[in-house]
Amino acid sequence: MFKNKHVVIAIIVAPILSILAWVGVGQFTGEQPQLAQPGQSYPLLEKSNCRYDSGACDLENEDFKFRLTLQDGTVGSEILLTSTHPLEGVVLAVSAAGTNPIPVAMRASDGNGLEWRIALKAQPGPAERIRIAASADGSSYFADASTTFLQPRG
Repeated sequence: MFKNKHVVIAIIVAPILSILAWVGVGQFTGEQPQLAQPGQSYPLLEKSNCRYDSGACDLENEDFKFRLTLQDGTVGSEILLTSTHPLEGVVLAVSAAGTNPIPVAMRASDGNGLEWRIALKAQPGPAERIRIAASADGSSYFADASTTFLQPRG
């Protein structure tokens, strides 16, 4: 069978054509990114580094990205949010799953709205979740992330 050049060429070409067809169909019929519309809400995807003790948690929706890290502040530990786009305001709540805590406003720590901070009363446990909502250019962005990334290594 492998001595026939037509069979060998078909074995090589068929997978390449199938992959090209799959990519082509995705480009023509797949959902295309659109600009955020004022007044709309958009979810942020929790990236994999939020699910292990990485020290940082990345949240994103297309080119709109947040990074959460734990830092030592003047009054104890605080969560630092760094954004790729200037934000108008950010609220954050840390609680156990299934509860509805009252979110607390974060404070801007730079003049551009790219860094936001909030002091923590206590180190969140691994079963707790971070709920965050931010506004930028009239749109809202929200996320629900694990606190596992905040846990001390060791």
